Amino acid sequence: MSALAQATNRYRQPFDPITAVLFKIIQAITYLFVLSVLFMNPVAKKGIIDPKAEYIISVNWPDNDPNDIDTYLEDPAGNIIFYNNKEAGLVHLDRDDRGTVNDTLNINGRIVQNPLNQEVTTIRGVVPGEYVLNVHYYATQNNQPVDVTVKVDKVNPALEVVYYDTLRLEKIADERTALRFTIGPEGRIAGINHLDKGLYEKTVRK
Repeated sequence: MSALAQATNRYRQPFDPITAVLFKIIQAITYLFVLSVLFMNPVAKKGIIDPKAEYIISVNWPDNDPNDIDTYLEDPAGNIIFYNNKEAGLVHLDRDDRGTVNDTLNINGRIVQNPLNQEVTTIRGVVPGEYVLNVHYYATQNNQPVDVTVKVDKVNPALEVVYYDTLRLEKIADERTALRFTIGPEGRIAGINHLDKGLYEKTVRK
């Protein structure tokens, strides 16, 4: 026998059917595992929002601005939702922001500043009628004008921005009607206008 043949026989392994079957089983298990991971983590559906709210109203002013801007929303029944009356019917003030006041967090002994200035009001059902949204310059630390951005999103069946604009509050105690709008029986928003209607004084007199 030649030297080449001897070397070939030395490294040739006999066929083992049990090993082949075990290898195929491992391949199948791996394949099934990959499929299960894919089904456990489906691709997120774009444009689908958590349906706990029908409309989301966001009032923002510049990050790290120290001034306190308040949101007032009057619903069709005459209820006024604001920092001292955060819930009435299906309207909720979900976030009351006081500028830089209470914007610090203690995380594991480290003080972290939250720069975001935002108030969020949600309407959690379709209640037809007119809504009035006002913004009020409640308190100041620097006596500077504040630019306030107002956004209204219709959430269901998919996210739709129905209003977006910026207005300026010049000084403390300024109150402006950001917008008035009507929700129809089918949930559509219409009749957007800016006719002024004071809400702050109504809450003070109560």
